Amino acid sequence: MYKAAATRYDTMTYSRCGVSGIKLPRISLGLWHNFGQVDDYQNAREMVHSAFDLGINHFDLANNYGPPYGSAESTFGKILKDDLASYRDELLISTKAGWDMWPGPYGDLGSRKHLIASIDQSLKRLGLDYVDIFYHHRPDTGTPLEETMGALDMIVRSGKALYVGISAYNPEQTRQAAKILRDLGTPCLIHQPKYNMFHRSPEKGLFEALKKTGIGSIVFSPLAQGVLTDKYLDGVPVDSRAGGQSIYLKPEYIKPEMVHKVKALKKIADQRGQSIAQLAIAWVLRQEDVTSALIGASKVSQIEDAVDTLKNLHFDETELADIDSILIGSPQH
Repeated sequence: MYKAAATRYDTMTYSRCGVSGIKLPRISLGLWHNFGQVDDYQNAREMVHSAFDLGINHFDLANNYGPPYGSAESTFGKILKDDLASYRDELLISTKAGWDMWPGPYGDLGSRKHLIASIDQSLKRLGLDYVDIFYHHRPDTGTPLEETMGALDMIVRSGKALYVGISAYNPEQTRQAAKILRDLGTPCLIHQPKYNMFHRSPEKGLFEALKKTGIGSIVFSPLAQGVLTDKYLDGVPVDSRAGGQSIYLKPEYIKPEMVHKVKALKKIADQRGQSIAQLAIAWVLRQEDVTSALIGASKVSQIEDAVDTLKNLHFDETELADIDSILIGSPQH
């Protein structure tokens, strides 16, 4: 039987999420990949155990994570039931809805019907009475924002989530959503944008909007799906995400100019005594408006390495300038 490490809170650091009572670990674990029905359950279980033992108490899901859709929630629900039930009040569990999930006009986007049905399905798969955070996964310009935010408010008031968040909303959409939720009495806790060295669009107004509205942020894809590691420096390994069947990262997406930049970044990482991945995580966490970096993992050692990043988050001005000079003209990824 699993017993959590007594030292789990000794080294992890936690940051306040916006203007709220919630603190997030600087590193959180996302279950987008490697927790589906097609994946090794024992490996998934060991990764969750190791993450929690290292102080990662925030686990992030979505209704359509798998494959197949829904199976990551089912996997995590089994781990919760078998191993973590007694630790539920120490955990911050999030899920989302808004991308395609089931057939027909109510299977995705931002209608009240989709979101209410989605949270009910997610809770059933997770085996929970409530999640800590429920997100609208992407903006839906075809549905009035008042309807979507009203559904999030209703989900909190019905006891199915404690807090709500948004993902992939641009700065103006974020400001509008924040005002609606604030007026409803259910403030937006958190925004989940994509942010990494190759994708810096949140710096163009989003982080400023989050600061002004009191919303925290947890950034996904800090490693650009593994591109910001040493994995692709010498080609595409057959056992890598790009070398497999992932629909999100294909070999042709890894451009020679990107690899050239990663090799240049490796020199800075080496000087700091870090891996490329650790450099990339530290770099997103340098941004004061980033509450937590959301990592994915396929094995325990990747989680351990990510947590080791926290030993050196400091950048001097020269390092930041050198990194910017390397990244100028970086393709979005």
